[in-house]
Amino acid sequence: MLHGIFTFVIDILTGFFAGFLLLRFWMQVQRVRPPAGLAQAIFQITDWLVHPIRRVVPGFRGYDWATMVCVFLTALLSMVLDFWLLSEVSFSAILLLTVFRVLQWVLYGLMALLVLEAIFSWVNPHAPLAPFIRALNEPLLSPFRKVLPALGGLDFSPLLVLILLQILSRVLNELMPRLLML
Repeated sequence: MLHGIFTFVIDILTGFFAGFLLLRFWMQVQRVRPPAGLAQAIFQITDWLVHPIRRVVPGFRGYDWATMVCVFLTALLSMVLDFWLLSEVSFSAILLLTVFRVLQWVLYGLMALLVLEAIFSWVNPHAPLAPFIRALNEPLLSPFRKVLPALGGLDFSPLLVLILLQILSRVLNELMPRLLML
């Protein structure tokens, strides 16, 4: 029981921290400026880890790879605390689980952004965060908007992308046990 509670707390803390790191990376990739308060919070929460790693891992082609290294290290810490310290799991299995955890976080983050955009479009499309969320989702949605135009004034592309991300998540969940058996 204590192991389950410990794992839950570790997963929540590392998941939120990694979410901020992934948001930081995605904002920089998309060159999107968030509202000042949100930007300040994201950078204050993540700078303590990103800045030292940036000295070792410089940016390349406009991407802040130090932030992605921080995401990987956060996932690695999560896996080590979840499995390695509490039971006998090989380090190679922990590395594979770490990559899987990072991919899960990316998919969950993209899904959350899509859900937020849908909520904003229904509740208040002119909310201060709505353009920011819309700009972050645009690279995901624009290819599907070209193929699936709005029907009756409704944009079904977020629903389609959300379904595809769910399918990808399920495929990853099915592959993971098989990869661990190798």
